Amino acid sequence: MKKILVGLVLTGTLLSAGSYMQKDRILDMQTMASAMQEIQNGFFYNNIDMVIEGTGKLADTVQRIEPPLEEVEEKDIMTRYTNNKVQMSNRIKKKIKQKTKDIIERFKDGDATQALQAYSKITQQCMECHTQLRKW
Repeated sequence: MKKILVGLVLTGTLLSAGSYMQKDRILDMQTMASAMQEIQNGFFYNNIDMVIEGTGKLADTVQRIEPPLEEVEEKDIMTRYTNNKVQMSNRIKKKIKQKTKDIIERFKDGDATQALQAYSKITQQCMECHTQLRKW
């Protein structure tokens, strides 16, 4: 009985979670751009709270990024292969998450130059994703 109940709850949760669509990706990209701007403002105003809030927002949002349903359900195998570069995407997400931690640590330690360098590396990861995965 417990197994059936757990199975039903799990199925309901998965179905209600919905699929990741292109519009979700656009909203997440806008959130990440806003988070990057907040981090930058934190640097300019020497405000650790703004930096922490921006890096937290960025780290949370980058974890949600995944191929949208349109790409997952693509019928053409070659198109699906080129659109869904999961390993590269996961590597970029991991690097961004690590660099957000570096920004906070460096900025708290008073090393704004190194924090800015970590910020720059996040920007590089963003551009790598946009040029290689999204074909900008």
